[in-house]
Amino acid sequence: MTAPRRRLAALDVDRLIGDPATRIIVTCGSGGVGKTTTAAALALRAAESGRRTVVLTIDPARRLAQSMGLTELDNTPREVEGVADGRLFAMMLDMKRTFDEVVAAHSTPERADQIFANPFYQALSSSFAGTQEYMAMEKLSQLAEPPPGNPEWDLIVVDTPPSRSALDFLDAPQRLGRFLDGRFIRLLAAPAKAGGKAYVKVLSASFGLMSKAVTKILGGELLHDVSAFVASLEAMFGGFRERAEHTYRLLKTPGTAFIVVASPEPDALREASYFVERLVGEQMPLAGLVVNRLHRPAGGDRLSARRAEAAADKLGDRASSDAVDLAEAALRVHAEIAEAGENDARMVRGFAAAHPDVALIAVPALPTDVHDLTGLRLIGELLAAS
Repeated sequence: MTAPRRRLAALDVDRLIGDPATRIIVTCGSGGVGKTTTAAALALRAAESGRRTVVLTIDPARRLAQSMGLTELDNTPREVEGVADGRLFAMMLDMKRTFDEVVAAHSTPERADQIFANPFYQALSSSFAGTQEYMAMEKLSQLAEPPPGNPEWDLIVVDTPPSRSALDFLDAPQRLGRFLDGRFIRLLAAPAKAGGKAYVKVLSASFGLMSKAVTKILGGELLHDVSAFVASLEAMFGGFRERAEHTYRLLKTPGTAFIVVASPEPDALREASYFVERLVGEQMPLAGLVVNRLHRPAGGDRLSARRAEAAADKLGDRASSDAVDLAEAALRVHAEIAEAGENDARMVRGFAAAHPDVALIAVPALPTDVHDLTGLRLIGELLAAS
């Protein structure tokens, strides 16, 4: 006799999004697994349950805007029309604009203008490694704790970039804070404080022979831009570190929930394992796993792939007729779908065996892509059905 299969722990989506204590949901996963659609469906279902919800995407793809009937998304929440009994807003991160908002909020207008005009700042705010993740957390912090006069949100859903780097936001705030507050960057600020003519002298005194190599690689003009930028931003150093630590604490609060999204494929589930292990290691509040696009044949598991193939073979031995040929073709199609479904189920069980404490939801594949609110509602219903 074989031991009975252990029932997989199910993630109760409606309980999660309906709980007033849940204020932030972060979806993460590899590319092409339906993560953006899952985030949008969760946000729509929460909004239509009566919660004032905003969904923030860091993914520059336009799928979220299209599925919600919006022509574009930007750094400002835009309301989605057609939401029943609730209000839903959507936005896409503009990291440079967000960085500009941070600078403007924590410096005088004159100093902010100096920073905005600095070439190094212009590069840092638009393309520096880690800036996107840091600014995503800045925006999340602004949404979670809006300034006076701005509306509050019952629920914030964050759709992260489609790669392993999506979890870089866990340490990007500290990394950028360390960079701006580090010893090296403070030494770069010394020349600007010493004045123009003393630039080379102070730089040489600070770095010795290394300064010649740095200047040769980066160029003296860039070093001057960096120095001037750091000097202008010096008053904000403490603020960067303080906000970085605050954002990290925000992600670890009980009011935050991480949902990992995957498809029933080896590579996607390996990525999901990485996400789960990283979140658990960081002691982040992991809600569970959503496995999208499972193959499920009509009739469920009543007719296995092997039985369907055997039945098709028997029909193939009979005298050909339209009815027989049609039945044989239908059985072979069913066998293919059933085999894919059985493989998907094995993949899910394998993940569950490796991570027995992770609740999960299996969402069947739809015959067409989701491109509107009706499709998102259906995904929401499937998420809540498990």
